Amino acid sequence: MLGVLEGFAIIGIVVGIGYVVERMGVLGKNAGWTLNRFAFFVALPALMFTTLATSDLHVIFSARLPVAALSFVAMAALYTLIAGVFLKRGVGRVTVGAVGAALLNSNNMGLPVATYIFGDPSQVAPILLFQLVLATPICLAIFDVVAKGRLSARDVISQPFRNPIIIASVLGVLVNALGVPIPEVIDQPLTLVGGAGIPLILVAFGMSLRGNRPLAVEGQKVETLLSVGLKVVAMPVAAFLLGNYVFGLAPHDLFAATALAGLPTAQNLFSFSSRYNQNVSLARDIVLLSTIAAIPALFVIAAIMA
Repeated sequence: MLGVLEGFAIIGIVVGIGYVVERMGVLGKNAGWTLNRFAFFVALPALMFTTLATSDLHVIFSARLPVAALSFVAMAALYTLIAGVFLKRGVGRVTVGAVGAALLNSNNMGLPVATYIFGDPSQVAPILLFQLVLATPICLAIFDVVAKGRLSARDVISQPFRNPIIIASVLGVLVNALGVPIPEVIDQPLTLVGGAGIPLILVAFGMSLRGNRPLAVEGQKVETLLSVGLKVVAMPVAAFLLGNYVFGLAPHDLFAATALAGLPTAQNLFSFSSRYNQNVSLARDIVLLSTIAAIPALFVIAAIMA
């Protein structure tokens, strides 16, 4: 528990620094967006390549991969059933809430949590790869259909090939599997740049928290709380049940699978909803409140399982 508390304290302090920096206007307008872009296109790919090139491939392609996939499908389906059938919400609103209930923040929070709590960023690799390669293209395809009334197969198929984190992750796995040595003149700069990735995304996330007041839009409270509840409560329970009773994960892997399933909704949801103009305020509230709720949820998980 001490390690868990220290890990969250480190994350919380860096996020708080980002909030203060934004509040004081130190970096100017759109600085958070710029930091996120640098982290996404430069630092995180370097981090994922160097991490996966030297990680144990049994961790990446373990039974935790289907646990992540099945828990994702379960939460999206459950939300769709409740909001679509019982609450009778429209397709666009159901899509936003379902993605919010299932798509977890494997970058901005997953990598820091895996690094500072489990001591190994590769612990989040199974979830990260599943979401980048399968879940995100599917979510984009659904949003595309909802917004345009048609499916753009070209966008769906090409999406993984346009994502630098996916490309770097695949290259890292290939280098690892083939046993290709990485020259120090290449490894050291990549390690140095990759080390900036986690601090940058935590600072940028803290900057994004300023000025957002949740539940300000009438009529969205039930959907928001439903999506957040499924994300930070039901999804870890589903991951635990699947990991323990279906796939028989070892205790450490079961702890990692359960804790990482309790991560908040990915900020990509806000980007998707903005791009396709689908209930942007609902997406913003789900991301913000799930981030707040995930902290005590992860403490509870750690207290029970650690």
